[in-house]
Amino acid sequence: MSHHPGLLRTAPLQGETTSSLICRIAGRYGMEAKALRSYWQWRNYPPGHDGGGARADAEVLLNTAGQEVLAELCGVGQDVLARALPSWGQEDAKLSAGKNGVPAAAWRTGGAVAGPVAFGCRLCTARRTGTAVRVVRYAPRWERVCVRHGRWLLDADADQPLEHLDVRGVPEVVAAQRQWAGVARRAARAGVEPERVFALAHAVVARWWEQALHWEREAVWPRRLHQVAGGNAGGDLPRWRIVGRDAVVFPEVVAVADTLLDPAMAELAWRASGGMRPRARGEDDPLCHRLGERVDRDWLGPLAAADYGGPLSDWRGTIVRARRGSGPPGWRDDPWHLKREQQPATMSGQLRVMAAEAQAGGSGTRWRATASAEHRFHITRLLDEAREELAQLRGAQSGTTAEVARTLLEHLSQSAELIDRAVLHTAAAAVTAGVALEEVAPWSRLPAEELSQILAAGRSED
Repeated sequence: MSHHPGLLRTAPLQGETTSSLICRIAGRYGMEAKALRSYWQWRNYPPGHDGGGARADAEVLLNTAGQEVLAELCGVGQDVLARALPSWGQEDAKLSAGKNGVPAAAWRTGGAVAGPVAFGCRLCTARRTGTAVRVVRYAPRWERVCVRHGRWLLDADADQPLEHLDVRGVPEVVAAQRQWAGVARRAARAGVEPERVFALAHAVVARWWEQALHWEREAVWPRRLHQVAGGNAGGDLPRWRIVGRDAVVFPEVVAVADTLLDPAMAELAWRASGGMRPRARGEDDPLCHRLGERVDRDWLGPLAAADYGGPLSDWRGTIVRARRGSGPPGWRDDPWHLKREQQPATMSGQLRVMAAEAQAGGSGTRWRATASAEHRFHITRLLDEAREELAQLRGAQSGTTAEVARTLLEHLSQSAELIDRAVLHTAAAAVTAGVALEEVAPWSRLPAEELSQILAAGRSED
């Protein structure tokens, strides 16, 4: 029995993508989504992954006539669609009213339209619609836990088959979702947008996640990762570290966000810096010690204190400079500002890099595939420490000649030493990965024989 479009009502879910709704409408009528899409004239082709295959986060923009068609097909008013579908009011240069009111549509990716896109919980969808079908909806990264069913809802823009991770075995992840609401209210009372607080805390913890490979005392994250991987992530650990990262570190992200909003933390940062008498940060840094306590890792303080150049250093540096009144005119004084280069790589981005590394061979090998994680970690750390040394020279050229000269030379000498060590680490990693020493030497500005002797003697630090 065939149905005329519009006889079966299909209500949109809050935050759903228009493309997802069209697919659900097609399912109600027993049609392929491709067949239902013939009701519109398409201005471009659907987005796909680099390796082929349709993207789950594909989004659809409609002109006025196209919106009328969608309203008829799903049997609900346009006002309902406008409230539920974030892409409804979006305009596009490719669309117009069309000749004689022709319904027109254009493809986009969801992230370029209205923010991060994730899969919906099929069990929740079944409760609402009676059918456990796939739903794709816009969801910020701090609202990814389905508390009712214990699921972490994954990004829909990645080329991987999973829609969710089972977090019923890690109740602290579900608890963190409930706690986030209080943190968001606290941020709003402090006059800070909650998403900015979350972004900074996520960047801080994601940086720890990368460093945790070398933390002998870290036992919480490996346990959680194996749990969300179904009991054992060891079979494909690099992929699971990418897919499971955001779910595994979510409790720490919420704890760090809550901690950084505490005014007492700003006071700790100020005292640890020496106040108006600047001093170098030590392993006993009280701010880092407090953060370690808040994430239930008493041993983390010295490790976090030794990490220069990350988002946490920038947060505290901004607070200290604002109190000292230092920094050049116009210097950014927003502690919640997150630099683009400090934003953690997304799951989709990391999976694309992994796929490219797996396919490349010979001279086309990728750095991350051939340079060991240990070498990459040391290089990054040395560069961050050098950057921190140089950052301390802002506004340093005032005072007596001796004071200025001493400050400049001490910090410049220290940063130069750190850069020299980074050069040797990088050269060692390149040679180990198979790049000819004769090529690496001129890049390092060292004679090949001298570089060979240095590497052979093991002067590039382990």
